[in-house]
Amino acid sequence: MSGLGLSADEVAARIAEGKTNDVPSRASRSVVEIVRANVLTRINAILGVLLLIVLSTGSLINGMFGLLIIANSGIGIIQELRAKKTLDNLAIVGQVKPTVRRQSGTNPLPPNEVVLDDVIELGPGDQIIVDGELLEAANLEVDESLLTGEADAIAKHVGDTVMSGSFVVAGTGAYRATKVGREAYAAKLAEEASKFTLVKSELRSGINKILQFITYLLWPTGLLVIYTQLFTTTAGWRDSVLRMVGALVPMVPEGLVLMTSIAFAVGVVRLGRRQCLVQELPAIEGLARVDVVCADKTGTLTENGMRLADVTAVGEDDTAHRAADVLASLAADDPKPNASMQAIAEAYPDAPGWTATAAAPFKSATKWSGVSYGEHGNWLIGAPDVLLDPESATAAKAEEIGARGMRVLLLCASDVPVDSPDAPGQVSPVALVVLEQRVRPDARETLEYFASQNVSVKVISGDNAVSVGAVAGTLGLHGETMDARQLPTDADALANTMATYTTFGRVRPDQKRAMVHALQSRDHTVAMTGDGVNDVLALKDADIGVAMGSGSPASRAVAQIVLLDNKFATLPYVVGEGRRVIGNIERVSNLFLTKTVYSVLLALLVGLAGLSHKLFGTAPLLFPFQPIHVTIAAWFTIGIPAFILSLAPNNERARTGFVRRVMTSALPSGLVIGVTTYTSYLIAYHGNSSTPAEQTQASTAALITLLMGAIWVLAVVARPYQWWRVALVAASGLAYVVIFAIPFAWETFMLDPTNVEVTSSGLALGLLAAGLVEALWWVQGRMLGERRTLWRTEPTVQD
Repeated sequence: MSGLGLSADEVAARIAEGKTNDVPSRASRSVVEIVRANVLTRINAILGVLLLIVLSTGSLINGMFGLLIIANSGIGIIQELRAKKTLDNLAIVGQVKPTVRRQSGTNPLPPNEVVLDDVIELGPGDQIIVDGELLEAANLEVDESLLTGEADAIAKHVGDTVMSGSFVVAGTGAYRATKVGREAYAAKLAEEASKFTLVKSELRSGINKILQFITYLLWPTGLLVIYTQLFTTTAGWRDSVLRMVGALVPMVPEGLVLMTSIAFAVGVVRLGRRQCLVQELPAIEGLARVDVVCADKTGTLTENGMRLADVTAVGEDDTAHRAADVLASLAADDPKPNASMQAIAEAYPDAPGWTATAAAPFKSATKWSGVSYGEHGNWLIGAPDVLLDPESATAAKAEEIGARGMRVLLLCASDVPVDSPDAPGQVSPVALVVLEQRVRPDARETLEYFASQNVSVKVISGDNAVSVGAVAGTLGLHGETMDARQLPTDADALANTMATYTTFGRVRPDQKRAMVHALQSRDHTVAMTGDGVNDVLALKDADIGVAMGSGSPASRAVAQIVLLDNKFATLPYVVGEGRRVIGNIERVSNLFLTKTVYSVLLALLVGLAGLSHKLFGTAPLLFPFQPIHVTIAAWFTIGIPAFILSLAPNNERARTGFVRRVMTSALPSGLVIGVTTYTSYLIAYHGNSSTPAEQTQASTAALITLLMGAIWVLAVVARPYQWWRVALVAASGLAYVVIFAIPFAWETFMLDPTNVEVTSSGLALGLLAAGLVEALWWVQGRMLGERRTLWRTEPTVQD
C-alpha cells in the first residue's frame, strides 16, 4: 500500500463497503435508551402495581400518586436529554482529529471519517485511534500503558503493529489503518472512557446502601400491613385496599434517585456553558472532595505560547556566531515542534539548508533533543541542568536566569552523533536560549481560591526547579522547592517529601505518577491537571484527571474533565458544582428518608395493632391514611421543595460520611413524626364503633400532626436560611393552611377538620413533633461537633 494514501475513489469504495471507523463520538445513551431507563424503573413498577390496585376500587382521586410516575420519568428524561445534548456538542468541539494523508492532501479529519487502509501521521502526544501497521518511523516511541499497564515507552520500527489506545511519546511516523470501527481496540476504550455514567460515586453508592436498607424494611412491613388491613379489620375490601396502598406508597423514596440524577445532569449543562467537558459524571462530585491539586506549570499556570526573549552566547568565539544558524536549522527540522521550538522558529525563520544525517526527538525522560548535520556538527538543545556539570559557570548562569521565572535551554555541540548510544556524549556549551513564559492572568486568583478552601496545591513540572519555584512565587504560592532528581524512591519517604515541599522541578513522567500515588497513600483525594504527553500517567492514576483542551490528544483521552477553553480558572466552578450536588442531595435525602422512616414506623405500629387484635382480641385498627392523603402530604413537604433545593446554589465544603449523617438526621426525625402521628390517630379513633365521618376526622387529625412535623423537618433541612429558603418553607406551610381552610378541598381530599376537639389534639401533637424535631437538630449538632446557625452569613458563590 502506497505511503501517499488513498485516492478519492478508493475512499468512496471503502465507505460503500462499510469499512469505516463507525464508532460514535460519545458512548452516551441513545434517546430510546434514555426513555427506557427512566420509565422502566423499579420504583415506577412498584407505584404502577399499586396504582392498578387503587384503580380497581374505582377511586380515581386516590390514584393521584400515579402522577409521580409521569413526573419522575418526564423530568428525568428531559434533564438527561439536555445533558446528552451538551456533552455530545462539547465532545465534537473537543474531538481529537488525526492527521490523515490522502492523495488529495493531508488534513485533520474526525475519527469517524477514517477508513480502512488510510495513512495516518503521528507526532509526540498523538493518540493512535485505530489499529495499524507502521509505514514510516523516525525515532518513534509509543506508550502502551493504557493497554498493558506497562509505563516504559516502546521503540517502534517500520512494519511493527501499533494498537489503538496507545500514544506517541517521542518521534514521528505514519501508519496504515488495518482495523477500524468496532474491530479496533479504541472502540472499546472510548466506549468505557466517555460513558455518561454515575459509577464510582460516593454519593450514589451511599444512596444505594440506603435503598438496600429500606428494601429490607419494606418486605416484612409491607406484608404485615397487607395482612392486617385485609384480614383483621371489619372494613370492606375497598376501604381496606385503599388503606393498604396508603401505607405502602410513602415507604418508597420515589424521588431520591431522580433528584440525584437531575442534580448531576444540571451540573453537566452548567459546566458545559463554561466549555468544560465532563467525560465521567462522578468527576463533578469527585473534584469537590479533592484536597490536593497537582498542577503542571506549562499550559496550566502559564500559557502554552512562548516568546524568545534572549540568546546569550556562552561558548568559544568560533562557535557562538553559529547559534542563529543552528537554532534555525533545529526548528526547521523538527516535524512536530513543541512550544519552545515554535518560539525559536518564529525568531529564526531562515534556515541555512543543512542536510540532517541523524535526529533525536525530545523526550521527557532525557530532557533534550538534537540533530546531526554531518560536517556542520552534532547539535543538542535541552535542559542546562541535565546537560551541564551543575558546578559549571554556565549552569550557574542558567540557574540565575531561571530564578526570574524564565525558561532556559542550552544549545550545545556534541562530539558524537545524536543517535549514538553514547549520546549526548561530551558537550560544548554554545548559548543559553531564554524563553519568556506568560503566566495565565487567572492563575493567581484560582490558587487563592484553593488556598481559601484548604486545598493544597503542588506544582509539578518537567522544567528547571528554580524556574518553576519562581513562577509559583509570582503567583503567591509559597513553600519549599525541590529538584525531582533528589526525590526518594521509597514510597513512605516520598509521601513525607510530598507533605513538606510545594514545588517540584525536573519531574519525569513516572515520578509524576509516583507522586500522585504517594499523596493517595496518605488518604488524600488528588486532582492532577496537565496538558502534555508527560502528564498522561499521572492524569490516569489521579482521583480526578483534568486536561486542557489545547493539550495532547493522549492527555485529553484519559482525563475525566477537559477544559476546552484552557482556563485553569474554570476549576473553582467545577468544585462549586460538585459542592452544590453533594450538599443539596444530602438535604433532599433527609426529606425523603424521614418520610420513609415515619411511613415504615406507622405501618409497623398499625400492623402490630392488627396482630394484637388476632392474638388478644383487641380492637382492629385501620391504617390512618388513604393514598390521596399521603399524596398531598408529599406535595409540599418533599416533592416541590426537594426539587428546588436540589438545584439551589450551595458552596458548603464536601465531607465524607454521607450515609452516617443522613441516617443520623432522618431516623430520629422520622421516629418523632411516626410516634406523634400514631398517638394523634389513637386519640381520635373510636375503633369499630367509628362512623365514616369519625374515621375521616381521625385521619385528618393524624394528617395535621404529620404535616406539622414534616414541615418542620423541611424548615430544619433548609438551614442556614436565606430569604428564598424562608419563603419556600413559609409557602409550603401556607399551602396546607389553604387546603384545610377551603371546604371544597375537604371533599376532594377526603378531609374533615370540623371536629374542634379532635383537630385541636392533632394540632397540639403537631406542635410537639415540631418542637422535638427542632430540639433534635440542636442536640445532633452538639453531638457531631457541628456549629448550628439559623442564617447564612457568608455570600454564596453562584454562576
